[in-house]
Amino acid sequence: METLQSHYHQWGAVLFFTVIYGVALLFVPFYRKMDRKPATAYMAFVLAFAIEMHGIPMSMYLVSWIIGRNLPEGVLWGHTLFHQIGYTGMYINIILSTIALFVIGNGWYNIYHKYWSLQKGKGKVVKTGVYRYIRHPQYTGFMLLTLGMIIQWATLPMLIMWPFIARMYYRLAKKEERDLLTEFGEEYMMYKKKTKMFLPFIV
Repeated sequence: METLQSHYHQWGAVLFFTVIYGVALLFVPFYRKMDRKPATAYMAFVLAFAIEMHGIPMSMYLVSWIIGRNLPEGVLWGHTLFHQIGYTGMYINIILSTIALFVIGNGWYNIYHKYWSLQKGKGKVVKTGVYRYIRHPQYTGFMLLTLGMIIQWATLPMLIMWPFIARMYYRLAKKEERDLLTEFGEEYMMYKKKTKMFLPFIV
């Protein structure tokens, strides 16, 4: 049975998870100042995940202090569904993270070689790889990464932050689409009609 003592003050693990999840940001360009806000929020989420999982579970201490009693594992701390489904939350996180990294990597490969690396005015609407199915694979990847973290290790800060991060990436995606419509016009409009924004065949 896991305990609080088996997880906290492992600062090497905090650094490891921060670096691993932070690497995903290397595959997204920052052309405008607005782009940095969701990235900053994402890294804050990663730090909350890493610190609360392996450093100091501050949210658990805070809630325990407020209500005047210690919280057991599974209440805003730890593998929250452990008593019901064992380590399934951890396995779901691994699966979502694997999918997310593939989506981010594939999206980066296609957009880099057919848009970012080309001179201004010579890029084109990218429709290959994962872009055949969704228009914003990097943002989909970030949402899957953060959702997986919550499923594995839900804490109060993460539950509060996630909707705000999702909204920030949604707004960023909408702004980028307006820019692309200005740049490519009808071609991008037709592409937009044929593909979903974040999840294939869904939304």
